Amino acid sequence: MENELPPDPGPAPQAVPAEPLPSSSREPLPEPTIVAPVVAVAAAPLPPLATLPPEAPTYTDRSTGLMVFGVFQIILGCLAALMVPLAALGAFMSRLAPGATMRPGQFVSSVSTYAFMAVVLLGLGIGSVQMKRWARALTLVTSWYWLIMGALVTVLLTAVLPVTMRSALAQMKQSGPNAPSPEVSTAVMAVMLTLIIIFMAFFLVVVPIAFVIFYSLKDVAETCRRRDPVERWTDRTPLPVLFASVVLFTGAMYLLLTGITMPMFPFFGRYLTGVAGAACLFAMGALDIYLAIALFRLQAVAWWIATCTLALRLFSMALTFAKADMMTAYSRMGMSDAQLQMMNSSPMLRGHVLLWWSLLSMVLFFGYLVWLKRYFKTPSAVAPAVLPAQVG
Repeated sequence: MENELPPDPGPAPQAVPAEPLPSSSREPLPEPTIVAPVVAVAAAPLPPLATLPPEAPTYTDRSTGLMVFGVFQIILGCLAALMVPLAALGAFMSRLAPGATMRPGQFVSSVSTYAFMAVVLLGLGIGSVQMKRWARALTLVTSWYWLIMGALVTVLLTAVLPVTMRSALAQMKQSGPNAPSPEVSTAVMAVMLTLIIIFMAFFLVVVPIAFVIFYSLKDVAETCRRRDPVERWTDRTPLPVLFASVVLFTGAMYLLLTGITMPMFPFFGRYLTGVAGAACLFAMGALDIYLAIALFRLQAVAWWIATCTLALRLFSMALTFAKADMMTAYSRMGMSDAQLQMMNSSPMLRGHVLLWWSLLSMVLFFGYLVWLKRYFKTPSAVAPAVLPAQVG
């Protein structure tokens, strides 16, 4: 068994000769592609990203303009402050004219008005130079107030001053043989009238227009926001509401000052003077201060109170201007006959022209209050639905 051979595998296969390829298909075989072995290499750390340059500002810096307009306001404030000693000088010089002495109330009113203007202009000018948010907002709303009242005053003076000049010229003609030539007097009066109107139009219309245009620019607001990043109290209410608050506060200061210097209050067809007039003026001034603060806080009840009380005041003033005699009220306040005659000769006081013009300004403010209702919408009593994502 051990000598047993393995089975014979049979005859070996013979190689079959390969047939030659045709001559037309004898092309070289492609060379074999050598594939390199893949070796795992550790990824090298990427270099740190370069710091991107800061984005270019999307606004134009208005720092220079804020400083220029601020300095101009400071100059105007200094001019208003200089009017205080001039008013004192005018009160002293009035004593030299018989029967035309300035009353103490008129002196206090003039000095207080100029002092108030000086404080406001100096404060806003310094704030503008420092690029404060509150200075920009208050300057914008006060410039609008300045422009509206200035335009009304300019139109009034343009209509009244020629009449005043003609009255003065007629008195000069009746002064005697030493009166100047009518032709010369008319020419001088025309030049003076033109210069006065140009001067008033520049400071009461042109200057506030420049302030309104500049401080309304978005670049100015953005410059103040970047230079003064802290939220200020003027940012808490819309600018139209802030304008109404400023107007009411300014009117309250005027009422309180009038109650001290010249207590005369139009009350449904008659003028209240003395203690009664002063009490009404103080009460209305206190109400306007409350409304200025409440409107600033966007209280809807303040809007209703302001609208209703202003409508009553308009009706009371119109009825009083139409029926009562203002000169009689002035005589009850202790004015002399010479002072009454001088006031009665003024075209602005004769026929209540100035009073009706002031009534027109109040009518405009009443219309503005009605338009302001959109900022005093009563909040809905229904609470908003809570989203599922807000629960848990």
